[in-house]
Amino acid sequence: MTLRVPVLIVGGGISGLVCAHELRKAGVDALLIEASDRPGGAIHSEQREGYLLEYGPQSFSGTPPLLALCSELEIESAIVKAPPHAPRYVLVGGALQPVPSSPPPFLTSNLISTRTKWAIVRDALGTSRPPEQDESVADFVRRKFSAELLDRLVGPFVSGVYAGNPERLSLRSAFPSLYEAEKRKGSVIRGMMAKPDKGPRQRPTLLNFRGGTETLARALSGRIGTTLRLNTAATSVQFDRADAGGKFRVSLQTSGQEEPITADHLVIATSTDVAAKLLGTANPDFESLWGPIEYAPVAVVSLGYRQIDVGHSLTGFGFLVPRSAGLRILGTVWNSSLFPGRAPDGHVLLTSFVGGATDPQAVNLQAEELAALVHREITPLLAIGRPPSFSHVSIYPRALPQYNLGHAERLATIETLRANFPNLWLVGNYLQGPAIGACVEQSLSVAAEILSRIPR
Repeated sequence: MTLRVPVLIVGGGISGLVCAHELRKAGVDALLIEASDRPGGAIHSEQREGYLLEYGPQSFSGTPPLLALCSELEIESAIVKAPPHAPRYVLVGGALQPVPSSPPPFLTSNLISTRTKWAIVRDALGTSRPPEQDESVADFVRRKFSAELLDRLVGPFVSGVYAGNPERLSLRSAFPSLYEAEKRKGSVIRGMMAKPDKGPRQRPTLLNFRGGTETLARALSGRIGTTLRLNTAATSVQFDRADAGGKFRVSLQTSGQEEPITADHLVIATSTDVAAKLLGTANPDFESLWGPIEYAPVAVVSLGYRQIDVGHSLTGFGFLVPRSAGLRILGTVWNSSLFPGRAPDGHVLLTSFVGGATDPQAVNLQAEELAALVHREITPLLAIGRPPSFSHVSIYPRALPQYNLGHAERLATIETLRANFPNLWLVGNYLQGPAIGACVEQSLSVAAEILSRIPR
């Protein structure tokens, strides 16, 4: 017999997990399948030789929906906060320079020139309008401020968030708050300082869990229980328009065995390449629309050192590297300075990132080459005296979706196509931002829409 479920969710990353949990909490018999042997997707924490490694996100912002979810899952007591005033650094002139955390010290900092400072003042006092056409992050910064600000701060920040290329990244898709600020107030500075339309201004706080970010994925999968099936992949989707409810017929594969299943609602919570291949069997247009969405490749290099072998105090969050510096690392997070239990006593853990959209060939290096490269490049910056006592490298050929020029229009076309298939839903980090909080919020919204259509 063919199994029939009210909701089938394909993809057990954070988006699929949150959607499944929300539906099951409301009493809906939702089935979640994941092709790999573990849930969580990019959220992956692991203990190795006394070090707590993060293979994906190193931390997350405490957005209200995410914190409410942690409370509901009873894991809020496991949350640890990064030092609220931990400085961030950027490499300028061969030295690590602290990035000011608010406008007044920013205008007195040596990080940028007087010309760029005047450009910031000019924006705060003047009025401008964003262009009608989609604008890249790089063009926006040069238009509003200066090439110097792009090189020294914005470019490195883009590397830290998207591992992206600011010349190709769309401002209104990747950083919609900046676009809306200029559009509403005629000034980025005034727009960003304006009181939010809803609720008090939220000051982002960087968080993690004592046991790593995967604590969240484990808690969600524990609540979902046996209706989470690992090592199970969807291989094809057919949409039965003859069915009054528009049911989906999906082929599953588990341990080489094919299994048919029908679902009243289908949620695709995978990366775009998997989604395109899967839904392309229902409509080839999905493949042509998802195909152009690029992903940046990233190598995550975790190095452990004896604390006495590192001359730098490592007081702070870490540092980012402008592409003009000529290094291959995008930046380094000082994990053991941010959260407890990240390294054995007397040792420190540093996680660096290599590759991204500006250096995609870097991930073709061997793990040993990447570890040596990172050690070589951070040694003079942090006054490191000896080789690392621990190293681990993870390589992700498709790490982060790129919100490049035309992304908003592409998503709008995908949404139009999706609307032709009643009860088909999409969640994922290519839609409303790659951050954990953004994925949680979008998945909660989709779950609410599904619940509004299910008679109970």
